[in-house]
Amino acid sequence: MNVSTVKRSLHATDRHVGNRVRMRRKMQGMTQEKLADALGLTFQQVHNYEKGTNRIWASRLQHIASIQQVPISFFFEDAPGQWSILDEPCDYVSGFLATSDGLALAKGYRHIENAKLRQSIVALLKQIAGEDEPEQVTGRII
Repeated sequence: MNVSTVKRSLHATDRHVGNRVRMRRKMQGMTQEKLADALGLTFQQVHNYEKGTNRIWASRLQHIASIQQVPISFFFEDAPGQWSILDEPCDYVSGFLATSDGLALAKGYRHIENAKLRQSIVALLKQIAGEDEPEQVTGRII
């Protein structure tokens, strides 16, 4: 089999790092175009990095970390690999926060000061997702 004819498969770490770049960019309210301009790239290249279809060189990742004001280790937190001490990696969390809906939900939830209201929201989400039986909420929410 000719190595040049084998389609390169996505590596889980490349996808994870790309998800973390996207998540941080969205947390900062930055567009792909703005990040691309800061890196001297096209937005399509940033898009490919975020999808994990193109690997990010170490020097480029260092530049991204500088722009996004995070340590390089940020991009590897909870990354899949042999060093993981968890039975199941938390890729779903970073993947969720990399979406606009996930980020909006997390930001909104963070601003809710009423602890009982936050608990009620979690119970409602579990019930909607079919993960839990309805919980009785004591006290008035509003």
